[in-house]
Amino acid sequence: METAPRGTRMHIAIFGRRNAGKSSLINALTDQEVAIVSSVAGTTTDPVFKSMEILPIGPCVLIDTAGIDDVGELGSRRIERTMWVLRKTDIGIIVVDPESGFGEYEHDLLEKLQRFEIPAIGVINKVDVHPEVALLKRKMSACGLPVLEVSALKKHGVDELKKLIIENEPKEWIKHTVLGDIISAGDVVVLVVPIDSSAPKNRIILPQVQAIRDVLDHNAITFVTKETELSLTLQKLKQKPKIVITDSQAVREAVRATPPDVLFTTFSILFARYKGDLNTLVDGAAAIRELRPGDSVLIAEACTHHTQAEDIGKVKIPRWLRQFAGGDLNFNWLRGGDFSEDLSPYKLIVHCGACMINRKEMLYRISRSQESGVPIVNYGVLIACVNGYLHRALSPFPELQVKVDTHLKLVL
Repeated sequence: METAPRGTRMHIAIFGRRNAGKSSLINALTDQEVAIVSSVAGTTTDPVFKSMEILPIGPCVLIDTAGIDDVGELGSRRIERTMWVLRKTDIGIIVVDPESGFGEYEHDLLEKLQRFEIPAIGVINKVDVHPEVALLKRKMSACGLPVLEVSALKKHGVDELKKLIIENEPKEWIKHTVLGDIISAGDVVVLVVPIDSSAPKNRIILPQVQAIRDVLDHNAITFVTKETELSLTLQKLKQKPKIVITDSQAVREAVRATPPDVLFTTFSILFARYKGDLNTLVDGAAAIRELRPGDSVLIAEACTHHTQAEDIGKVKIPRWLRQFAGGDLNFNWLRGGDFSEDLSPYKLIVHCGACMINRKEMLYRISRSQESGVPIVNYGVLIACVNGYLHRALSPFPELQVKVDTHLKLVL
């Protein structure tokens, strides 16, 4: 499970004041020297991410953060980075030093966690040095926190903390599946994987790998082929496939070769649902036909990669949108973990498939777009839409097909 992608892991963030023992706690939880431990306040600067597994939750990411009481201009920037972690957090652990107590800093942090609807756990650390913590524990419990006494240095209470994390697993943390609710045991699934100049050398990309694993996990049968061999593959199958799933950039060829009575979609549309809110992203596609020359469009990619001649985000999508707008548009690009604070200048946000970020982060980005009143669509929905195949690519989700036909009228 160590190789599970970070974007599919539950993110557990550890917060607290400087020298509360956050780094010691993450080392105790992982049983490794992941974070630097020092008596010097402010040793942790940028968040530290460590992947591990906590059973029965499964693969997780533990995040060590800078002190919420950091000082000075640099300290303020560190606190900003700590608050940035909230966008990715599924469970928050507030670590308290008995000497400092549970005060304004902790109350403010707890309020932010509650605002983001993030389950929180209170940890009173250093009980090997300060064993009298009954009053502090009552104060924290009165705030609605489940509280545990721990000595990260001695590793006392660490196993109990893992159990408490499991007990406070977020209610919305569903064991999401890429397509397990669409297929049944014994079904045949055909995956269309183009091998072109944009394909990584000697491997296939993460969404394709995850789709294969999900098919296997649900006891179905998968065949992988290129778009140029799809027709031949379908002819050779003795059993008609339940679904054909294609890379978005091969949607034209794949949809033509797929029989109309076979479910059909794209990896990116599946991931729009798996990582975010497919319903909202389909709604966002309606804004494509509203674009006019001079409008601004934000293209956001959660990862960084080398831009190629026919790059989807830099070249193809801008070209398609200019065609529908009937003139030039103003494009801005964001890559990696950043997401614009001010989204108001944009008429449309186009997001990648989000395979490199977790669901919490993608839902945050969708929420920010909605708060700003800016429609958001992802690559897969947009590509199917501008090529005239969105209705077909939503065949596994008939309720969205109805929306496309009767409400959004997205036949472009």
